[in-house]
Amino acid sequence: MLLKFADDTTVIGLIRDDDESAYRREFEQLAVWCSQNNLELNTLRMVEMIVDFRRNTPTLTPLTILNSTVAAVESFRFLGTTISQDLKWETHIDSIVRKAQQRLYFLRQLRKFNLPQVLLIQFYSAVIESVLCISVTVWFGSATKSDIRRLQRTVWTAEIIGCPLPPLQELYTSRVRKKAVKITLDPTHPAHYLFELLPSGRHFRALSTRTVRHRNSFFPQAIHLMNG
Repeated sequence: MLLKFADDTTVIGLIRDDDESAYRREFEQLAVWCSQNNLELNTLRMVEMIVDFRRNTPTLTPLTILNSTVAAVESFRFLGTTISQDLKWETHIDSIVRKAQQRLYFLRQLRKFNLPQVLLIQFYSAVIESVLCISVTVWFGSATKSDIRRLQRTVWTAEIIGCPLPPLQELYTSRVRKKAVKITLDPTHPAHYLFELLPSGRHFRALSTRTVRHRNSFFPQAIHLMNG
């Protein structure tokens, strides 16, 4: 699968039964297409991250493109979200908490200048809450209680403006439900089939999950909220 956003290109491959041929062929085809269309690949900026939860993980041959070996990494930043190979979110949450706390300084300064509360709320929503909620539907359900408390403390600190602010759990729930509704109304969405109505027509069939990681991910959580 090829994901492209502006000049950012990401290739996602699934390796089955230790057969890497299809995965490597995807990269070869990308390199050929770039060569044919006068697009130069910067191999120095390319990285490879492998996600594998098997107990006995085989060692894969390093990926090579244009005679350059692609560096293997444990995490990488994808459109503002830091994804780790263990699919845990401490690194990403560390980053957004640090960024949000830096921006609290400006909120304090604006409060000192006695700006109207409505403008302070607008500033918080645009500059701080937007950072805390980057891809929140992806990672919040799998965040640890400790990390959620760290995030929420940032929100509580911002309440120096003199009014309560929406808790992150509420924002997460609202955004998951909103996104789920859009998927159910769009038959062309690749995940539309996951939202299967039960014969009663009032609830969706719950997804079968074997791990806590899967159960806390977006689609099981979305279906649970839609049924709630």
